[in-house]
Amino acid sequence: MQFQATGVPGVWRLTQLMPYEPVWQAMRDFTEQRQSSTTDQLWVLQHLPVYTLGQAGKTEHVLNPHHIAVVKSDRGGQVTYHGPGQAVLYVLADLKRTGLNIREMVQALEQAVIDTLGQYGLSDACRKPGAPGVYLPQTSGELAKIAALGLKVRKGCTYHGVALNVDLDLGPFDGINPCGYEGLTTTSLAQAGVKASCDDVALKLAGKIIEHGQLRVE
Repeated sequence: MQFQATGVPGVWRLTQLMPYEPVWQAMRDFTEQRQSSTTDQLWVLQHLPVYTLGQAGKTEHVLNPHHIAVVKSDRGGQVTYHGPGQAVLYVLADLKRTGLNIREMVQALEQAVIDTLGQYGLSDACRKPGAPGVYLPQTSGELAKIAALGLKVRKGCTYHGVALNVDLDLGPFDGINPCGYEGLTTTSLAQAGVKASCDDVALKLAGKIIEHGQLRVE
């Protein structure tokens, strides 16, 4: 894998569409090898189309995958979709050093997304009780999911992270119960009327994750 510096300390970009499993293995390798002095990193990328099932994910939430691969992962959460046009940020952080527990880190990631969306004029982005992630209110009154979260903690450090829908084909979400919720609507910045590149959104989000997650980067 080829990483490219982004100009933001600690934030590295993978420069091509990436299959899921090699990146997952690289995160595990990084986490196994890191020391107490290892600084935190954020990996910014877009994935080739894939469905991922979380550690406790139930296969019945995969309704019709068609030609898209389904990968059983070790992150938290149920099933989600990754694909081109979605900004994925993997958070490789030393929890003890941040001073946050896992729930607080999830809340920090949610707040980072909410703040980032606010920068694009989507000031009504919100949380949904009992359903991690970030949502946008729709004219129908329902909440549509725009960002999914899932973390794994190993040796006191996190990997996996957050996926924010920027400008992607939302059709594959119809093949699953997103995050295990039947009938859950998904949306994106583009669908909400925002024109922005994945890279620009990802870098803004990275800065907010570093701030709210209290990451130590160099």
